[in-house]
Amino acid sequence: MITTINAVKFKADEKLEKFVDEKIAKLDRLIDNATKCEVILKVDKPESDNNKIAEISLNLPGQTLFNSKQANTFEEAVAECVDAMKVQIEKYKERYNK
Repeated sequence: MITTINAVKFKADEKLEKFVDEKIAKLDRLIDNATKCEVILKVDKPESDNNKIAEISLNLPGQTLFNSKQANTFEEAVAECVDAMKVQIEKYKERYNK
């Protein structure tokens, strides 16, 4: 699976990119026919709390799964997104692997 990480209006540091890669690797182990995963990281309102947004788009045959979460840190937002994506993957597998 090809994974791309896009940080909107900031440069993601190496530690954050490694964290995202590790989390996305867990998704890759759950489903073997995923072709592409795009992670978008952005800040909603810099002056407010709970302003980090992570969006994950996972391309599968015939469908694209999408999830977006907002939290205090990018790590929290990515972790919540991955957890929600796991649920979507399970539903996808139930629907298409009958």
